[in-house]
Parts: sequence; structure tokens; C-alpha cells
Amino acid sequence: MSLFQYLRKTFIALTLVLVLVTTSACSAVAQQDRTSYQPGASTGAGYAALSRGDTAQGQNFGDWVVKTSQGLIQDAYVRDNNKLGVVISPQVRPKEVKPLAQSLVQGFRRSATPNRDLTVLVYAPDKQLLLSARYNPQSKQIEYNS
Repeated sequence: MSLFQYLRKTFIALTLVLVLVTTSACSAVAQQDRTSYQPGASTGAGYAALSRGDTAQGQNFGDWVVKTSQGLIQDAYVRDNNKLGVVISPQVRPKEVKPLAQSLVQGFRRSATPNRDLTVLVYAPDKQLLLSARYNPQSKQIEYNS
């Protein structure tokens, strides 16, 4: 084998290794981005495409909450038919958060399966939890946690 053939094969092998390493590294970064995606942290187009409920009834109630809130609630989701999460708009004043949560619990109680513990989570526009309200059907009381 001549020196020219040896250098050519070595160059091709090194180029192939470089392409494989670069391709693997890029796909590993892309995979890492997909697995570390936080739906609540995104405000882009993907955030708007998230479902409002994990059931048809939950989806409908989440849509209804946003539509009837007159701009007070930016987004809502229902999980397991007993957990409602809402993202309030900047228009909501801090003293209005608790009455809003109480209204949401009452509305959610009417639409959800009777005699179930219900939770309403109220998030700020920056997706930080402000208040959680838990309804106990036995005592018919709402417990608030800030």
C-alpha cells in the first residue's frame, strides 16, 4: 500500500469518526432538551397547545373557566377530575386571590363528581404557586395554604 492510499484511508476514517461524534453529540443535546422540557415554564406556542384537562369533562371545564373569567385567568387545567390549576392574569390584585379561589372551588364542586376532595391551585402569571385551596366534602370546608 502506498503512502498516498494510507493517508487517504486515514483521512476518511477520521472524517467519519468526526461526523459520527458530532452527530451523536447534537442528538444527545436535542434529547436532553426534550426530556427536560417543563410545560409550566414555557410561554411560547407550545404552552398554548397544552391540554386543559386529562379527560373530556376536565378539558371542557378548563376551557369554560378561561372563557368566563373575563381576562382574570390566563390558563386553566384539570387533572384527575379533582385538581384544578389556574394561572391568573396580572390584573388580579393580591387581596382578590382568595375570593377567586373560593369561587373556583364552588364552581368546580358543582361540575366535579360529588363527595370528592377537590384542590384548586392558583398560580401567578410567572407560574409561581400563590395559593392552594382544598375542599373537604365531609366537613364542607375549604382549607387554604399560601
